[in-house]
Amino acid sequence: MSKRGLNPGTSTSNNKEPSYKSIFKRARLNHSMRIRSFIIAYALVLAILLFADRRPGSMQQNRYSRVVDLSAASIASQGQGPASEPGTQIIAPDSLIPGTWSTAQIPPERLVAPLVIMDLNVKSASSSQISLDDIANWESRHGMIPQGSVVAIRRVGVFAGKSAANLSEEAPMPFPIAHDAAMFLLEGRKTLGFAVETPLSLSADHILANQLALHGNYVVERAAHFTELPATGSLIIVAPAVAPAKTKTLGPAPVRILAMVSWDSSQT
Repeated sequence: MSKRGLNPGTSTSNNKEPSYKSIFKRARLNHSMRIRSFIIAYALVLAILLFADRRPGSMQQNRYSRVVDLSAASIASQGQGPASEPGTQIIAPDSLIPGTWSTAQIPPERLVAPLVIMDLNVKSASSSQISLDDIANWESRHGMIPQGSVVAIRRVGVFAGKSAANLSEEAPMPFPIAHDAAMFLLEGRKTLGFAVETPLSLSADHILANQLALHGNYVVERAAHFTELPATGSLIIVAPAVAPAKTKTLGPAPVRILAMVSWDSSQT
């Protein structure tokens, strides 16, 4: 009797080694299943986010009560003869250090930011600056300055009651924030820019001017209507006039700035 067994020359499917083709098909199947699972999960997350965004509590409509134009017109556009003084201007980083951002190169997301208004009580027409103590006192009253804000300096005291045109006709003034206080805002509060009501001269502190440029901060000079704004709760929109690509300009450039005032801040 021959032993019951398998012929050495034959094989069954149970002993077959899987072919490369079947391994490849199985891998493709697993990969496609993972992709489908990812798409389904992504769709579910998107649906949840859309559902949450439509809830009444998350609606952000009518968040702002009014818009204030912070731009000052040039003397010429006010009908007072030839233009002897420009209107509101932006000093881009490359005006301070060539090779840094020009007006056209400032990233758009840095031109829309929370707006903070700080009062500088000027007791005389001479230079006066906001100190670190002034910033600490401001934050004790209004809370921490939001990261990525634009800080506007509103001059009070001897400048109270002066119109935007009169302020823009003042002689260029030094940066209205002391060096150490400005560095705190640049590095500790990650400011994006500053705005002042008067013409500005940064020649008195070249180190600070360089730091403004290296931190990507711009400065808006000859702005207006800061008296119409609360200390916090506004959003600033900075819209520089960009020169044609072939035109290479250094120095301040015309700009229009708007402030959107929130309901909460306008009612305080």
